[in-house]
Parts: sequence; structure tokens; C-alpha cells
Amino acid sequence: MTIALALAPVATKAETLADALASAYTHSGLLQQNRALLRAADEDVAVAVAALRPIVSWSSSFSRDFGYSYSATTGAGTGFQDDSASFSIVAELLLYDFGASRLQVDAAKEAVLATREGLVVIEQQVLLRAVVAYVGVRSASETVSLRQNNLRLVQQELRAARDRFEVGEVTRTDVSLAEARLAASRANLAAAEGDLLRAIEEYRATVGSGPDNLVAVTRLPDVERNEDAAKAIAVRTHPSMRQAQYQVSTADINLRRAEAAVKPQVSLSGRVTKSGDFNSGDYSNTGSVSVDFGGPIYRGGQLSALERQAKARADAARSNLHVVQLGVAQDVGTALATLRVANASIEATERQIRAARVAFQGVREEATLGQRTTLDVLTAEQDLLDAEVAYTAAVADRTIAAYQVLSAMGLMTAKHLGLNVQLYDPAEYYRLIRNAPVKSLQGDKLDRVLRRIGD
Repeated sequence: MTIALALAPVATKAETLADALASAYTHSGLLQQNRALLRAADEDVAVAVAALRPIVSWSSSFSRDFGYSYSATTGAGTGFQDDSASFSIVAELLLYDFGASRLQVDAAKEAVLATREGLVVIEQQVLLRAVVAYVGVRSASETVSLRQNNLRLVQQELRAARDRFEVGEVTRTDVSLAEARLAASRANLAAAEGDLLRAIEEYRATVGSGPDNLVAVTRLPDVERNEDAAKAIAVRTHPSMRQAQYQVSTADINLRRAEAAVKPQVSLSGRVTKSGDFNSGDYSNTGSVSVDFGGPIYRGGQLSALERQAKARADAARSNLHVVQLGVAQDVGTALATLRVANASIEATERQIRAARVAFQGVREEATLGQRTTLDVLTAEQDLLDAEVAYTAAVADRTIAAYQVLSAMGLMTAKHLGLNVQLYDPAEYYRLIRNAPVKSLQGDKLDRVLRRIGD
């Protein structure tokens, strides 16, 4: 059929699952988006560090005083104009705030670590989706082939039924049964081809290119089969768990920040001003240095509300850690159960295929001797097809389940899988900006990193 030929791969270069995973890792827009969000979180550390440093600003002003004076005695008036300008430099430095600003830096660092783990979670999702897409195309393609073979066999049975009807060996009912089965086979083939087209689109959206001669997955990843051991590993290493732990740390630090907000601050400020009069040419230089000490007395209950809010968020973060732990353990158990079911289904369907093939061949032979009806042949053939389709689905489920176990354990990463890609270093950008460098001082190096990330 035309559509089947259009769907068949024509390239000679085989594409493996590892190739598809590498392409998904490299071209994923979702990963690019979350890497950018991580860099934005990195900048929060630089912003917090900057609050501990001197703040230097400048200001200038220009003024013109003018007017008109009239003398009643002389009956004359004169106008006047006076121009003056000033330029000031102001420096401010926070000396002590009972650790509030330092806590802000610590909170930003913990938030960065949590965001990094969130990026690993996204990476796992992208790679697992690529596995599902790859296996989906393979499974859908094999199902199309089975449906095509079934269609050819039903067409043969229909021709045989018509020939036997012509010689009076079967009735019109047998021919109608074959015709009905042929129509059903064509409908099933059309549905299978539609599934393949959808699988191809999912593959293209996930991997970044169309499937190109996908080879069968012959080797599954090594996974921990013991459920308790797998759950223990997941609770220790899963990025969702580490992300939740960092979120708890962030919430605790923010609570301490809220408590420190009610305490006073000590700051140092200085000002240098130069001002002059353009008309007279006179100018003056002035300067001042001051140490300021102060804190809040009453803000309408705002600070108390912020402290209670921070405590509630800390409690919520701890509860979330418990929820995430239960969810991670559940995902591991579910994935291992799915893997066991898929393995059992493969064994059962293999036996079913062997038995159904023997039965079909026997029924077909008996039908040529007039001992079986056309319906018996069509039924035996359908049983064989159902077993083969079930086997294809079970193999696909086993492959996906094996990688789901990896994902549930937190090991579905490009590094753990050994993909042939340039691994993204989430700490590279952070190392450049963690001390809040001035752009002009490290501009060239920072620009090179940004260009490489953009590529």
C-alpha cells in the first residue's frame, strides 16, 4: 500500500536508541529553557552578595536663578541671572545587620542547588519521553507489518473461499465471513498506520528529527530488581528528593532571615560634593561621613506576619519532603511491578504464539480437506495475530518499564547512560558570577560561556 511504503525507512544508516537519546538531550527546548532558569537563579546569589558590598552612586544638578527688580525712585528696572552647579559622589556600606544579608546569600545558594536538581528532573523527563517515543515508533511499525501480513492472508482466504464456493464446497456464508474479515483487516491496518503516524510526530517533537531506520532495542539497562534496595537508592539519589531537601534548607534560612528583619542595622555612609557659581567663579568642596544605627519600631504588624509566613512555608517544605519521599518510593515499586508484568507477558505470549501458529497451520490444512470451515481458519488466524500483537506490545512495555525503573531511581541521566554528548555543567556559569563580578572585569570570559551555551 502507498501509505505503508511512505512510512517505511529508506535510509541505510541505522539509528539506535542511544542516538535518539543523545539527540533529545542536545536539542531539547525544555532543557534549554530550564538551563536558562538555572542561570537566572545563579544571578540571585550575585545579587545577594552585592548587598554586602559598598554602594557608590553619583548625582549632579544645575540651577539657574533669575528675576527682575524695579526701583520706584529711579523708575528703572534691572534683570538678574545666577547659574550654579553641583556634583556629588555618595558611598554606602552595610556594617552589621545581625546576619540578615548573609542569610540572604545562603538562601540564594540553597535555591541554586534546588534548581540544579530540578534541571536533572527535567533531564530525566526528556530522556524518558525519548525512550517512549523511540519504542513507540518501533512498536507501531511492527504492528503495521503484522496488520499488512494479516491483510494478505485474509485476501488469500477470501480467494480460497470464493474458489471453493464456485465448486460447491462452501456456502455463500463462508464467502461473506471472509469478506467481513477482510474489511475488518483493512480498518485495523488503517488504524495501525494512523498510530504509526502519531508515533512519528511524537518522535520528531521529542528527538528533534524524524525516525531514521530505528533498530530494535536488544539490550536493556541494568536495573536493581530488589524492590527494597531500589527504593533505598531512589530515596538517597533521586533529584526530586534532593531538590525537596534543598527547598527545606532554603525555607529554614528564610525563616531566620524573617527573624533577623526585626533587628537593627549599622551602616556607614559618606558624601563628597563640589558646587560652584558660574557667574562669580566661586566653588566649594564639602564632604561628610556618618555611621547610622537604626531599626524598625512599628510597621503595622508586617514583620510579624512575614515571620509567621516564613514559618508556615518551612512547615510546608518539610511536608513536601515527606510527600516526595513517598512518591519516589511508589514510582519505584510501580515501575518494577510493570517490568515484572511485561516479562511475564512476554513469556506467556511467546508460548501463545507457538501454540497459535501450530493451531493455525493445522486448521488451514484441515480446511483444505474439508474438515474445517472458513470461519475456523479465520478464527485461528485472528488468534495468531492477536498473540503476535500482544507480544509486540509486551516487548515495548518491557523496554519502557526498564527505563522507568531507572527514572524512578533517579538514574535516567545522560551521564549515567553514558550518552555520546557534551554534558551540560550546571556549575560553570555559577563559578563565574557567584562573587558578583563587574561585567567589564570578566566580560570576555563570561561572553564566551554565554555564546557556547547559546550554541
